[in-house]
Amino acid sequence: MLIQSLGLGVFLTASAVFFTRTIGIPAQRVGLALSVAGLCGLVCTVPLGRLADRVGAGRVLAVNFLLAAVGFTAYCLVDGFAAFLAVACAIAVLETSAGALQPSLTDAPVGEAERVRVSAQIRSLFNLGFLGGAALAGAAIAAGTSTALYATVLANAALQLVSVAVLLGMRLPAGGAGPRTTAAEAPGGVLRSAALRDVRYVAVALVCGALELYHPLLTVGLPLWTVSGTDAPALLVSGLLILDTVLVLLFQVTVSRGAATPAGAARMLRWAGWALGASCLVFAVSGGHGALLDSAALLGGALVLVLGELYQASASRGLSFGLAPAARQGEYQAVFSLGRGLQQFAGPWLMTSLVVGAAATGWLVLAALFVLLGFAAPPLVRGLEKARTRTEPAPA
Repeated sequence: MLIQSLGLGVFLTASAVFFTRTIGIPAQRVGLALSVAGLCGLVCTVPLGRLADRVGAGRVLAVNFLLAAVGFTAYCLVDGFAAFLAVACAIAVLETSAGALQPSLTDAPVGEAERVRVSAQIRSLFNLGFLGGAALAGAAIAAGTSTALYATVLANAALQLVSVAVLLGMRLPAGGAGPRTTAAEAPGGVLRSAALRDVRYVAVALVCGALELYHPLLTVGLPLWTVSGTDAPALLVSGLLILDTVLVLLFQVTVSRGAATPAGAARMLRWAGWALGASCLVFAVSGGHGALLDSAALLGGALVLVLGELYQASASRGLSFGLAPAARQGEYQAVFSLGRGLQQFAGPWLMTSLVVGAAATGWLVLAALFVLLGFAAPPLVRGLEKARTRTEPAPA
């Protein structure tokens, strides 16, 4: 995870500059290509999750990282929009499926009692790697040369190969790396999913994914609002991102303790909705009051947003594992990731439409959306647990 987050930090920080200035793709066409790529990732995630349940998540991830190394290298050969779109779609499929499959490797080794705490530790480690990668990419951007930007892409490709070597060297238990289901247990092959027909589980996944709108809020909406809607200095944008990353790194493990059970995770998801909604209310009053007051309001809103982010991340991981059948984690984790994928697809557009287009009114709409999603979580989880109780066979 540390290697992957380091590569992600390097690539994501420099990718916009690389795509537009080095390759020469117009910004609007970059956005279009990435949206189409996001849809490709959504379509392919569940079949790959079912494949992982059949042949083992470790094997699928090893091939995934190897192909990702080829894909990122291919970015350096792109000379037009069509080629850029093809490479972006291929990489989106690999990245989305990898994000869904990586938790399966930690589930079996750590056991049910420790999975939420270990997941929180992994997320903290992810933030540490992302910070390091962002710092390296910042140096490349500051250099301002095509060679430096090409180096960021090739560095990410190299880190994918390192991930393959690490994964192949791990001694994973059968539950995490080996096959989990047989053809009899999973009729219809990898293209049919019982998890998609588990309507209550899908509903919980969509609520968790929608609450994860804090990510485009932090990376798209808030920077645009800071620059265009407030008197705060533009330098505060990077400061708020760094603050968020550091606080998640420090407190994710502590906050995760309340999400060990589905009921506790559901309550935490409701708290996340309240906190994220409250942060939007603070952001709504951060414009037009002078640099000092606007900066203070942005800082206060960012601190409340971090609290909601910590609650959402812990609750989401607890529910994705706790509500999924143990023998079909790959498939169910892939379905759970669909909520996150929809957020990644629609989030940037939603943030620009509401925050930039509607200003304070947009912030109020976002606040109401977060609060309503938080209230919806506990009854949905209770309904799913009751349904599982009715369908599970009684012990002999």
